[in-house]
Amino acid sequence: MGETQDLLFEGDFSPLPSDRGFRGPVACTVVGITYRQLDYWARTGLVTPEIRGASGSGSQRLYSFRDILILKVIKRLIDAGISLQQIRTAIDHLRSRGVNDLSEVTLMSDGVTVFECTSDDEVIDLLRGGQGVFGIALGGVWKDIEGSLATLPVERVEENAHDAETAAILEATDDELSRRRKARAAG
Repeated sequence: MGETQDLLFEGDFSPLPSDRGFRGPVACTVVGITYRQLDYWARTGLVTPEIRGASGSGSQRLYSFRDILILKVIKRLIDAGISLQQIRTAIDHLRSRGVNDLSEVTLMSDGVTVFECTSDDEVIDLLRGGQGVFGIALGGVWKDIEGSLATLPVERVEENAHDAETAAILEATDDELSRRRKARAAG
C-alpha cells in the first residue's frame, strides 16, 4: 500500500505560465462540462476566471491553468455525488493555497464530507477510520490537464487591454504623421 500512496504525492510539476489563459470553450473541453455549467459557476462565484472575467457582451473570459485544475476537481466531486455546498467549502479552502501546494493535495471523501490530505499518513488514517471512500490526487489531475491542454489553443494575455488600445492609437497617429511628412518633403 505504501508504494501506491507514495505516488499520490510525487511528481515533477512544471511552473504555470502566468501570461497564458484559456477561453471558456477550451476549459469546457478539458473539464468535460457544458458551457452553461461553466457560465453558471462563473456567475455564482464558484470559479471566477483568474485572468479575465466577462466584462460586457462579446468579451471572452480567460481561465488560468489553476482555474481549470479547480474546475476539473469540481467536476469529479459532482460526479461522485458530493453536494455543491460541500464542494464550495472545499474549493474555498483550496483557493487559499499556493498553486504549487495544490499538486501535493489529495482530496478524500466519504461521499458527504470532503477532507484534504497532504501526506500519506493522513490518507491512511482516513482510510483506517472508514472515512475515505474515494480520493482525488490533485497532482494526477494536474498531469491529466497538462496533457489535454498541450493540444488546445491558448491565449496570450495582454498586460493591460487599455495599454494595448492606446498603443494601437499611437501607432495609427504615427503612421498619419509620417505620411504627412513624406507628402510635405515630396511636395
